[in-house]
Amino acid sequence: MFIDYITLMLINMVAGLFILADYVYRGLDKPYQKQWIPGFGITGAIALTTGLHTIFTWPIRGSFNIAFGETTVLFGILFIAAAIALAVGWELLTVAIYAFFAGLVAIVVGIRIINLNMTQQPLLSGIGFILTGLAGICAAPTLYWKTNRTWRLIGAIVLIVAALIWAFTGYLAYWNHLESFQKWVPAPMR
Repeated sequence: MFIDYITLMLINMVAGLFILADYVYRGLDKPYQKQWIPGFGITGAIALTTGLHTIFTWPIRGSFNIAFGETTVLFGILFIAAAIALAVGWELLTVAIYAFFAGLVAIVVGIRIINLNMTQQPLLSGIGFILTGLAGICAAPTLYWKTNRTWRLIGAIVLIVAALIWAFTGYLAYWNHLESFQKWVPAPMR
């Protein structure tokens, strides 16, 4: 059965990237870290749930399941881990190390999406993946240089640009999906 909820995955990522940008810019060096826990937790829960369903059931056509499903699992578990770490007062270094490798995956996927001309806007989607991946790669240096406001501002800008790309892609997809799935009926109801 064909199910396409990449729209949900995209808008969830938009929300998560904006929350992360706010955390990187305003919260990273604050003593009170708990205000970001709900946002990280919500983002992580939705991403992990939809990502796991995608990789276990392959509901979307072709390799989109790999590109969006697997990266969404990585994104989701990072946000859940960050929420838990902030809740119990753990350091974020191991989460940042994991983010480095997840970021590499996002960059590889972004380059490959452009190379294979996947999605309706491959260049834009590829850049979105690449910028999101760069944010993951830079997580550990950001923790190390957390007192450097310029570095954090650059990081927040990268996150916001990535979020805006995904917002454009996601909201346009919602617009198009509402039309294209308007008369779709699940197989058991046909």
